[in-house]
Amino acid sequence: MSDPQVILAARVADALPLLDPTAAGADPQVRRSTHADYQCNAAFGLAKALGRKPAEIGAALIDALDADDVCASIEVAPQGFLNITLQPAFVSDAVLALLDDERLGVRRAAEPGVVVIDYSAPNVAKEMHVGHLRSTVIGDALARLATFLGDEVVRQNHVGDWGTPFGMLIEHLLDLGEEEAAAELSVGDLNGFYKQARVKFDGDEAFAERARQRVVSLQAGDEQTLRLWRLLVDESTRYFARIYDQLDVTLGVDDYAGESDYNDLLGTVVSDLDAAGLLVTDDGADCVFPNGFVGREGEPQPLIVRKSDGGYGYAATDLAAIRHRLDDLHASLILYIVGAPQSDHLEMVFEVARMAGWLTPPAQAVHVAFGSILGADGKMFKTRSGETVKLAELLEEAVRRAGDVVSEKSTGLDAEARHTVARAVGIGAVKYADLSVDRVRDYKFEWDRMLALQGNTAPYLQYAHARVRSILRRAEAESVDTSPPAEIAFVEPVEWQLSLALLSFDGAVHDAFASYQPHKLCTYLFELSQTYTSFYESCPVLSAEDAVRRSRLVLCDLTARVLSTGLGLLGIDAPDRI
Repeated sequence: MSDPQVILAARVADALPLLDPTAAGADPQVRRSTHADYQCNAAFGLAKALGRKPAEIGAALIDALDADDVCASIEVAPQGFLNITLQPAFVSDAVLALLDDERLGVRRAAEPGVVVIDYSAPNVAKEMHVGHLRSTVIGDALARLATFLGDEVVRQNHVGDWGTPFGMLIEHLLDLGEEEAAAELSVGDLNGFYKQARVKFDGDEAFAERARQRVVSLQAGDEQTLRLWRLLVDESTRYFARIYDQLDVTLGVDDYAGESDYNDLLGTVVSDLDAAGLLVTDDGADCVFPNGFVGREGEPQPLIVRKSDGGYGYAATDLAAIRHRLDDLHASLILYIVGAPQSDHLEMVFEVARMAGWLTPPAQAVHVAFGSILGADGKMFKTRSGETVKLAELLEEAVRRAGDVVSEKSTGLDAEARHTVARAVGIGAVKYADLSVDRVRDYKFEWDRMLALQGNTAPYLQYAHARVRSILRRAEAESVDTSPPAEIAFVEPVEWQLSLALLSFDGAVHDAFASYQPHKLCTYLFELSQTYTSFYESCPVLSAEDAVRRSRLVLCDLTARVLSTGLGLLGIDAPDRI
């Protein structure tokens, strides 16, 4: 443990029950401060509970606090909060300890579990579009964070690969011929294939009837129909793999858990809900009425598990999926990275799973909701012709635009290196623009802002990383002594601030995952980069005297490592040169 805020919070948490036994488990309320290194506001709540003045409680808390090895001074402000200043020796030792720590001070999870993450979820025979971006990159960042913290992560790509549309898609495939259809799908024109099938279904009643009969054959397990269905799925899977590779996310073929995977479990879900006394027939449909959900008029809201025609809807599939994840994957935590409009549906599914006895503590299911991507005009992000933006085309444009930025900024890179850097910058810019905002908010997709080398952007962080690396390369080229000093030299105030920022990496990583808010890690990395920029401008490194130079090289090395690791946890590359 190296994060002073985490250490101080633990010490305050130990001290609070000494003043009031009921305070065990209370928030220690230790935060960074502009008045000192850290501030603790725990005395406020305790004073109210005990009927005493906050300043009195603050003084008593100092007496109870065991932190002499960490703190140089603790002062009580008249309002009752504690201003905490750290010992230079403690900060120096903690920073130097990071040099030999490949985790850079980040603790592993205290109680690692099995974290199942449901994200991305494109549809077979349809191209991925900008609407899939948020689920994919947020889910990937949370998967990387959970893995780094020591959880066993199970990725679940809940692909839409079953249902009534496949009747018309298979019939259209047969009309084209398998070879021609496969050739058309293999070039990635999934939308064109789907639209052709849809036009025929809407305009040709004979075709529509064939499509409906084909759905019956599919659901009945007809071998020929399943083979054709598999052809559609396989071609789409290859297309998805190209997009995931282009986006540099960790989803693979083994992570696919399509709707079809649960088809054989749907009947059992219904029968088990019936056996539990939860199933109610309402207007011919089998439903469950989860606790606490009502309609606009206050009437109980049903979750339809099996429709009146005997077919199963999304609710049945989602119930089968959550049960599989709990019973078979042994999930302790299930994260659903799904847009905010699905909130009611998912909460109803979770409640039914609780009522059925499937979702029981300590296991949790959490809807990690997110907002929409808007265009510069504040409306839903579309092409000029009004169509949904294809994800592949968006990523290609990102790399092209980043290539212009890299070519202008870097004259010392050859063509291959420029392309590699352009890909890292372009894809990183798109992902960071998404991850750096509070996920529940909508955000505007603006090329100039997300590719800027100034401000809270991926290119700014990547450029800061590359700048640090350039100093370290120069140090190596000039054969200067880079061995760690006996202590960190705090000559300028910014060296102290940079040291505290580096030690805060642990808390930033844990906070980002605990809140399922990757933007908190983005904010930390941006503030670290800003602090390093101030350090760079006021603290000469290679021209400093020996001990100071070696101290500053330690701060440079750790800054580069934290930036690279932090960006990596977000799924973003940090090139050594830009």
